[in-house]
Amino acid sequence: MSIEACRKNGFNVSAVVVDKHGKLRSVMRDDLAAKYTIEIAQRKANMVIMSGIASGAFRAARPDIQQELNHIEGLIVMQGGLPIHASGSLIGAIAVSGAPGGDKDKACAAVAIENMTERLEFADE
Repeated sequence: MSIEACRKNGFNVSAVVVDKHGKLRSVMRDDLAAKYTIEIAQRKANMVIMSGIASGAFRAARPDIQQELNHIEGLIVMQGGLPIHASGSLIGAIAVSGAPGGDKDKACAAVAIENMTERLEFADE
């Protein structure tokens, strides 16, 4: 869903989903997306798991430690990663990389979250 949303806007991206432990659950790369977009998306998703909030929100809230965290293997402080919640708990994260700007990556990731909301709410019952 994220890849399709970005493709409609002319962006070739990768999308990654990790679980609450940061374990890779799903990877999709558009045919024309750079191979590095997978790693960047995974690192953004891991940042969400580490912080518990959207990667862009963390970046805005903590610019003082951004450079230090970027040196930790598996993390990157960039916009484009969103938390996935069910039953009020963080169950994972989705992140997108490859669009020309983190705001566009975030918008594409949000499309997937919006499309999963009904299934996640069903899981709450």
